[in-house]
Parts: sequence; C-alpha cells; structure tokens
Amino acid sequence: PVIGMSVYHVIPPEAGIYFNKIQCFCFEEQLLNPREEVDMPVFFFIDPEFAYDPRFDQVEQITLSYVFFESDSKVPDEYANLNLTQAKRSELAPPVLGAPIPAQA
Repeated sequence: PVIGMSVYHVIPPEAGIYFNKIQCFCFEEQLLNPREEVDMPVFFFIDPEFAYDPRFDQVEQITLSYVFFESDSKVPDEYANLNLTQAKRSELAPPVLGAPIPAQA
C-alpha cells in the first residue's frame, strides 16, 4: 500500500482563476492498495465569468489532470502486509450534485 496526495493542474493555466473545486479527493491523503481500482470523484464548476474574459476567446477546451505524490505518512499496520489477489471496482456511484446557479448581475 501507498499513501499520497494528488495535485491538480488546469490547462491552460490562466483558466485556473475560473476553476472552482467544491469537493475533491485531492483535499486529503489517499491510501491505495496494490492493483486497486478506485473512483475518486471531484465536483467543480467553471465560473461563468470565464465566457466574458477575452483572453479565452480561442479556448475550446479546459483540461484537468492530477499527479499523485507519495507522502511521508505511515501506512497503518493493518495494511502493511496486505496482498490483494484481485481488485474489485466499486459498485457505488458518487452522488450527483447540481451546479451552483450564478448570481444575476
């Protein structure tokens, strides 16, 4: 097992000022087991003001990516000798949240 944190990147980087994370797996350390597959939800929205910023007139896509870094946290003893023979995908779906309604100007 490994414990680590994820750091996000937005491309183009300047669009980051309009990118708002509401909930993210990257807010906390994650423990990952060998061969484990996990769904790690993130809830975000792009500020509607993005559409009015002339710097982005030619932008048709914003890319969100993550890089996982191992942390210095100690793996709990009960996981230290874990040997998974086959990982199972979670059957639980994350809740669906509606996007916030922008304030009227």
